[in-house]
Amino acid sequence: MAKKITYSDAGVDVTRGYAVVDKIKSHAASTFNKNVLQGLGSFGGFYSLDGENGDVLVAGTDGVGTKLKYAFLSGHNDTVGIDCVAMCVNDIVCQGAKPLLFLDYIATGRINPDVVADVVKGVAEGCKQAGCALVGGETAEMPSMYGTGEYDLAGFSVGIVKRDKIINGSTITPGCALVGLASSGLHSNGFSLVRRLLGEDVEKLEADTTLGGSLLGKILTPTHIYVQSVLKLAGEFEILGLANITGGGFIENIPRIFPHGVGCKVDIKSFPRPDIFELLAQKSGLEDRELYNTFNMGIGMVAAVKPDIADSFVARCNALGEKAYIIGETVGGEGVAL
Repeated sequence: MAKKITYSDAGVDVTRGYAVVDKIKSHAASTFNKNVLQGLGSFGGFYSLDGENGDVLVAGTDGVGTKLKYAFLSGHNDTVGIDCVAMCVNDIVCQGAKPLLFLDYIATGRINPDVVADVVKGVAEGCKQAGCALVGGETAEMPSMYGTGEYDLAGFSVGIVKRDKIINGSTITPGCALVGLASSGLHSNGFSLVRRLLGEDVEKLEADTTLGGSLLGKILTPTHIYVQSVLKLAGEFEILGLANITGGGFIENIPRIFPHGVGCKVDIKSFPRPDIFELLAQKSGLEDRELYNTFNMGIGMVAAVKPDIADSFVARCNALGEKAYIIGETVGGEGVAL
């Protein structure tokens, strides 16, 4: 049996990220005023504008990670901007917020105007999909900081929601249904391990059609943006909680929306596992729990709803163009059981 190759083997140790949060949260808290709302949700930061029952701004920031390497190695720079927008707006819509505006940040050793234009073209497309405005950004030229042709990309978004419409998971109890909305593929997480497993020979990856179509194309498929569907669903159904399945997969992200004492059971056979994840499973030798703690495995967003509306919620998701599945239920306890 081949040796397992884990995310840590690929250079990413998530425990270092946890340590950073522990060390910096007191510094952030020292800046708070009465308008900063805490404990309402974990996928965005909250700032109240109009008192108890008024508008609340929800903000989020993120980047595309090492998926960018496939973009600048292949010269396909026009889709990672969509990823950048998706990583931010999919977080803030988890709190029920409508994204209003977006800003991007591009850093590179030497500015290539054509590359930057392609990246921002993707950012603009992502903003159109999310229904928000690209109101500004920054392009930084930083000689000797990046290799030839390399760049980094990050974004920041602000949305708005009425305080009494915030989705925060606080009313989730055991017995609720979990509905999964299909991902478009890898999205933008786990790419340090993807690169370790599949390599960075972009010509070879582009020519590889064993999964049907170019493997490079599957790798660079943009992150699906759920905003328009989720906002429509939130206007028609009581959504108790929403989890964006990003870094940490099912294992870390789904419990983020649960109150203390609530966990869940997920039936991983209740939805299809896309072929790209089957390939990664084969090459890594990882067990299911490790895979579902690294990748989205085919589900990009999870909604918690009352069980009596689960079937109609799924039907409406499908009518909106999302592929949706009842993937499990909440239970007493903690964490995620597969």
